[in-house]
Amino acid sequence: MLSDIEIAQAAKPLPIRKIAENLGISEDELEYYGKYKAKLSEELFLRVKDNPDAKLILVTAINPTPAGEGKTTTTVGLGQAMAKIGKSAICALREPSLGPVFGVKGGAAGGGYAQVLPMEDINLHFTGDMHAITAANNLLCAMIDNHLQQGNALNIDPRRVCFNRVMDMNDRSLRNIMIGMGGRSNGVPREDHFMITVASEIMAILCLAADVTDLKKRLGRIHIGYTYKGKALFARDLHAEGAMAALLKDAIKPNLVQTLEGTPCIIHGGPFANIAHGCNSIRATKLAMKLADYCITEAGFGADLGAEKFLDIKCRLAGIAPSAIVLVATVRALKYNGGVAKEDLAAENLNALQAGLANLAKHIENLRGFGIPVCVAINRFGTDTQAELDAVAKLCADLGASCELSEVFAKGGDGGIELARKVVELCEQPSELKFTYDSSLSLKEKIVAIATKIYGADGVDFLPDAENVLARAERLGYADAPVCMAKTQYSLSDDPTKLGRPRGFRITVRDAALRAGAGFVVALTGDIMTMPGLPKVPAAENIDVDELGNISGLF
Repeated sequence: MLSDIEIAQAAKPLPIRKIAENLGISEDELEYYGKYKAKLSEELFLRVKDNPDAKLILVTAINPTPAGEGKTTTTVGLGQAMAKIGKSAICALREPSLGPVFGVKGGAAGGGYAQVLPMEDINLHFTGDMHAITAANNLLCAMIDNHLQQGNALNIDPRRVCFNRVMDMNDRSLRNIMIGMGGRSNGVPREDHFMITVASEIMAILCLAADVTDLKKRLGRIHIGYTYKGKALFARDLHAEGAMAALLKDAIKPNLVQTLEGTPCIIHGGPFANIAHGCNSIRATKLAMKLADYCITEAGFGADLGAEKFLDIKCRLAGIAPSAIVLVATVRALKYNGGVAKEDLAAENLNALQAGLANLAKHIENLRGFGIPVCVAINRFGTDTQAELDAVAKLCADLGASCELSEVFAKGGDGGIELARKVVELCEQPSELKFTYDSSLSLKEKIVAIATKIYGADGVDFLPDAENVLARAERLGYADAPVCMAKTQYSLSDDPTKLGRPRGFRITVRDAALRAGAGFVVALTGDIMTMPGLPKVPAAENIDVDELGNISGLF
């Protein structure tokens, strides 16, 4: 059996100009990054802005497990299957982060015969967007510390700086650091922190900005800290937004690539859904919606995180709504949620499956509550038995949700034809997006609404640090802002060990952060970290390159 990277390397991709041509994009509207990837110009946005919008399809999943769910694989395979049934469709995905690529996950560009190309480039440096975001973020940090060093005219309190450095790598040793050590010439000593780039507010801003003008305004609104007298300070007070935007002038342009079957895919932005809002850029999604009849996009991690934020944050801010939602599940992952160890998932276990189905049921209920038709895609594995598949299908039928098998990993677009047909059918059904909370609620009330309605919690406990930040955010005029929950992806609760559908629990919000540039407030729950660490055996140990430049080990 070929690995993902072997399948990708055996493919013969089309020149990217041909993919663009099939979408009606001219060469003058492309900015080439080699033969097989290109950025899409601002001129293209202006030319197609009056085109009718495509039907938007959101792909999400149950809570992730070590067994894997295949959300990106299903998204890519569905795009390929749409072409098989004669539909004009385009995928809109997120960019992988280097941290997980070298950490736990390995490659993150789909799998099997449902991948995007060039797989190695996408998983590594791609077109440099991540690096530009890192540079812009750390430029602001450098300007803050330089201001402290050069007389501190703004009277920044170094103990209350709240904007942190980032890097696109898992490095737990940098979570909490001291800077400015070694004497006066090295700056003002203070405590600082590193986050992973995809958790940066700059990433969120890039993904939510409408254009360069909006980007600069949002960058200027970044909350950097307080003066000694408690006055809030922003990036615009340091006149940093122009230089930051200059670093991001190319990164704000979406990237065009292709699937294994030569269907189009736009990849742009990559915030984590457990610590950020978990969706690709609004610009990429809106542009994709102008270039085809169907736009298939994904939201990160489980539906309690990625889909909730896609619907309550991205759709609210962008003024868009999906016509259908695909919820990806696997028999293996459901058995894991039912208490089966990873090494025993291949054996039939209907009792464990029934227990794990509660997780799927909760996600179906949540998504239907948003007012959008739902189809469960069972990502089929060779070890699934017919009795197990029938049990999943029965639950979906009992809850009034459509259900289709997906075999895109093994068969590419041919393995998703029935799923594609069902999704097209659902897109024609009437729907009206309903948000989890109203903007007029207080920030705490919004958090409680998400915790009780989406997670199934009995309530929320706010620790003093969180109470203080939320109160200050409201005093600064952000009471109407949406809330971005930072929570473990492995459970509906804030405890990663509580699998299935936990009941009788409360959510603890231990801290919060105002992301004024992005336009939302982050609530940090449980033990969630904004800088992940590497596992005992990182994926990096298996990644290599030969003398001809051929990469191996990216799964």
